[in-house]
Amino acid sequence: MPKDNESIPLFEDGPVGPSEPPGYAPGEMVRCETCLRANPPTRVNCLYCGAVLPVNENYLHLQQPTLRPLEKWEQGYNIILKPVAAETLPGNTLTEAAKLLKSSSESLSRLVSFQMAMPLCRAASFDEASLIQRRLQDLQLETHIVTDKELEMEKPVIRIRAAQIGDSGMMLTQAGGSKGLWLPWDDIRLLASGQLVMKEVETRDQKKARGEGQLLEATETFTDEAAIDIYGSDTESYRIAANNFDFSCLGEQKGLLASNNFLTLINLLRARAPHAVYDDSYKLVRQVLEVAWPSEQQTMSRGWRREFPGKYSIGSVTAASNEVQFTRYTRLLYHLKPGEERTVTQCDEEN
Repeated sequence: MPKDNESIPLFEDGPVGPSEPPGYAPGEMVRCETCLRANPPTRVNCLYCGAVLPVNENYLHLQQPTLRPLEKWEQGYNIILKPVAAETLPGNTLTEAAKLLKSSSESLSRLVSFQMAMPLCRAASFDEASLIQRRLQDLQLETHIVTDKELEMEKPVIRIRAAQIGDSGMMLTQAGGSKGLWLPWDDIRLLASGQLVMKEVETRDQKKARGEGQLLEATETFTDEAAIDIYGSDTESYRIAANNFDFSCLGEQKGLLASNNFLTLINLLRARAPHAVYDDSYKLVRQVLEVAWPSEQQTMSRGWRREFPGKYSIGSVTAASNEVQFTRYTRLLYHLKPGEERTVTQCDEEN
């Protein structure tokens, strides 16, 4: 009888190679000029201190963008895709671009299908944004860089609670104030409508021994409010939200439902503002914008509560809102005026 080890087939493929990618030689590492630590040649910024690494022409092709999520206070660099027809691109373009942008081919394909100027990602530095732009250009995708500073994201939106309609313009009343803001019809350049979506999930957990928890209650609320951003020639943006506006300015056209009054107001603004461009594309592209400009989320604690002797629970609320995303999109629409595309330089970053 043959032994057990005699029936074991021999390996025909030879030794198995390592599954992890090989490391870089000491001579290929890039030293940070700030903290003096060595970094892989694939990085644009230092892994340890975040400083921009010196450029080595020999390993420039190895650099890959990090595309980390930015903090609220950080000024980002938005890579905007110029309109392109998907059928004119090589077969592997969207696949390779999705790998670069750390996205999915399906999301990128849907974004391209709109054939509009759309954000692909938001980088933390000018160098990283330039790297992404060069890589995409090699894939025959033309882009340009728009900074948060150009979009004036630090400037708050002026919220309007009431208005008086006149022949030459309208007097706007700001929420929380009584001073009127005069806006001539001839000065209105853009009317961008969309939806403000707010979702809140409130949970209550019971804490047990050893830190274990049990979900006691979960409540989810969802609000959807129509809104329109009005942009004049002075670059100020005025926002009218349907649930927080006095529609008395409509006079006899005012109805009982805020949704109907909002549509009537939009038609009135479009009829009175001869130079204004009306854009309602946000509803169509909102889901795609989540890749580059995700909705903001915030979790707040409701504190501890005594249920009965020896038993305590803790509550929390997680809120998600697309308001900043909507603001960023409407300001991009206003910024990208036909024939006025500009290139960001290093001077723009320093200023």
